[in-house]
Amino acid sequence: MAIDVKTERKDDVLSIWVGGRLDGSNSKEFEADVKAAIAAGDRALVMDLADLAYVSSAGLRAILLTAETLWDQEAEFVICSVPGSVLEILQISGFDKLITIRPDRDEALANLVP
Repeated sequence: MAIDVKTERKDDVLSIWVGGRLDGSNSKEFEADVKAAIAAGDRALVMDLADLAYVSSAGLRAILLTAETLWDQEAEFVICSVPGSVLEILQISGFDKLITIRPDRDEALANLVP
């Protein structure tokens, strides 16, 4: 199953919706697509995982590299709408300690630093 990535920018906030499976077969493609979407002036990226069915360790690595890219430009990175099985993987791997996770997109956007 392929990874599906959709992006939208409103002012200086980039939103990305991720669907499908994020694993070793497509993590490099995912990482390249996300890095290409990030602009130097973005103050935040909200990544909506509502349609993500599975994430592997390679997928986690791609997400972490995305976070590092944003942190390097002093931008916020928030993940939201995470399905239970994917949330469990993020918690077991400790990503919930590194990356802000919000229950839904509205809350993610509302809690961004102005």
